Amino acid sequence: MNTGVQNNNSATNSNTKLTLEGTGVVAGLAYAPVAWVRRPEPPSLTGLELPAAEVDDAIEAFRTAADGVVEGLEARAEKAEGDAAEVLKMTAGLARDKAWRKAVVRHIKNGVRPVNAVAKATEEFVALFMKVGGLMAERVTDLRDIRDRVAARLEGRPEPGLPSPTEPVILLADDLAPVDTAGLDPKIFVALATELGGPTSHTAIIARQLGIPCVVAVGKMGALAEGDLVLVDGSEGTIRRGVDADDAREAVASDLERREKINAWTGPAVTRDGHHVQLLANVQDAAAAQRASESNAEGVGLFRTELCFLGTKEEPSVESQAMSYRGVFEAFNGKKVVVRTLDSGSDKPVPFATLADEPNPSLGVRGIRTQRINNGLLGNQLDAIKMSLDGLDSEAWVMCPMISTLPEAREVAKAIRNRGLKAGIMVEVPSTALLIDQFLDEIDFVSIGTNDLTQYVMAADRLSANLAEFTTPWQPAVLNLMARVAEAGERKGKPVGVCGEAAADPLLACVLVGMGMTSLSMAAGAISAVGAALSEVTLEQCKAAARAVINAFDDEQAQKTARAILGTIS
Repeated sequence: MNTGVQNNNSATNSNTKLTLEGTGVVAGLAYAPVAWVRRPEPPSLTGLELPAAEVDDAIEAFRTAADGVVEGLEARAEKAEGDAAEVLKMTAGLARDKAWRKAVVRHIKNGVRPVNAVAKATEEFVALFMKVGGLMAERVTDLRDIRDRVAARLEGRPEPGLPSPTEPVILLADDLAPVDTAGLDPKIFVALATELGGPTSHTAIIARQLGIPCVVAVGKMGALAEGDLVLVDGSEGTIRRGVDADDAREAVASDLERREKINAWTGPAVTRDGHHVQLLANVQDAAAAQRASESNAEGVGLFRTELCFLGTKEEPSVESQAMSYRGVFEAFNGKKVVVRTLDSGSDKPVPFATLADEPNPSLGVRGIRTQRINNGLLGNQLDAIKMSLDGLDSEAWVMCPMISTLPEAREVAKAIRNRGLKAGIMVEVPSTALLIDQFLDEIDFVSIGTNDLTQYVMAADRLSANLAEFTTPWQPAVLNLMARVAEAGERKGKPVGVCGEAAADPLLACVLVGMGMTSLSMAAGAISAVGAALSEVTLEQCKAAARAVINAFDDEQAQKTARAILGTIS
C-alpha cells in the first residue's frame, strides 16, 4: 500500500532524512539531484472582452496556433520510437479534435479572447472526461498539455516542456504529460517519479521502454526541493533523501553491473534447466517492428493496428491497411507475428467505429464491439492482413480484443480461419477467464491483456494514482485468474501468452512461466531483462513461486513470496 511519507522531519535541507513510498514500475537504482517539471500557470478563464472587429483574426490565430502544435507533435512522432511514437500521435489527435476546436471558436465568437477561449473550452472537456472516468480521465493531462502549448503559441512564448539539465538528474512531477515522457533522454533523466499515475500509465510504459527506474503514485513528493540528492529504487518503489552518498553510489554501481549483465544477454530465453519461453515484442508499426527485429525478440506478440486508423475520418481501404501491415510482417519474415485487430473505443476513438459521448467508454463500445457500429470492419481488416502476407513466410496469428461471450469467440474464429489464419482472442474480460475451457474449445490460442484484466477484476481505474495498489497485476485475484487460464491452456494443448505490461516485470515474468505461459510479449527494450532473469532460475522454482503467490494475502506479500523463492534476479 502507498503510505506516502515514512519519516519526514521538519527540517527542509537536502541532508534531512526522508523516505517517500510509491509504486515501483521499472526496477533499478539512480542517485542524482532532483529536477522538477514545472508546468506554466494555466491561462485564465476570464479576461477583457474581444471586440467584434477582431473575432475573425482571433479565430485564425487560434487555428494557426493549434495547427502548429499538431505539426510539432507529428514531427516528433516521426522521430520517436515504440510507444513514444503512438503517444505523440494520439496527443496530436487531441489538438486536431473537431469538437474541442469548435468549442474554442464558439467562445471566441462570443467575445472571449483566444487564450481565455482555449482555457474555457479545455476545462469543459476536462469536466466531461473526469465524469466519464476510466481511461478517458487520463486524457485530462493530455488536454491541459495541449491547452498550454496552444496558449504559449498564441502569446508568442516557447511551448512548455522538460527542463534542460546538462548533468544527470532525477525527474519529478505531479504528473508528466505523455508528450514530455516521449522525449526523455535516459542519459540525462536517469529516473522518473510522479505523484499521480499508475503501473500502466504512459509515464510507466515509456520509462520501461527506456529502461530507466520509475516510481509512480508517490505521496507528498512536494517535500523534495530542486537539487536535493535522492536515491530512487524502482524495485521497492521508494525515494530516499539524506542517504550516505558513498553507500548510494555503491548501490548504484552494483545495479549498473546488473544492467550490464542484462545488456549482455543475447537469447533465446531459457531457464537455468533448459525450459524455453518465447519472448516477443509489442509493436505498433513497421518502424517499431524493424527496431524490434534488431533486438532479441523471437517475433511479435502484440501488433497494435490502431495507428492505421487513428486520425482518419473514413475507414482505410483494404489495400491501404495491407500496405501498413506488410512492413511488420517483412521485419519478422519467417517468424511469429500476433496481430491484434482494431482496439478502438475508450481512449482511442475513431469516427467510423466508435460512439461519441459514451457515458463510460471503458465499459462501452470498444474492441470487437465496434462491429456493432461498422459490421464490415473486422472482415476488411482480416482481408488486409491476408493480403499483406502475400509472398512472405511470416506466421500470422490474429486475435480479437474485448471478447466476452462464447458466440463472439466462435464468430471471430470462423472469420479468421476462413482467411487461413490462426484464430485467437484476448483475455481481458473476467467472463472470458472464468469460462476459459469453453473459450479454448472455440479458438486456437489466447493472449492475456493484463492491463485491462486487472482493471476489470479489481474494479479500479488502472490510471488512478489513488488506486495504484489495486491495479497491479500482483493482486492475488488477478494472479489466480491468470493461473486458471494457463492451466486450461496446458489441458487443452493450446498456447497461452501474456502481452500486457506484467510480462515486462522480470520477477513476475518468472511467475508467469511457472503458471505455464508459453510466451511473453513486451516492449523490445524489456526483453533482455526478462531473458536474463529467466536464465537464473529453474522451471521448478518458477512453478513453486506460481503456486505460492496465488495464496498470498495481498500484492505486497505476493511479491515478497516470489522473491523469497526465486532469489535476487536480474
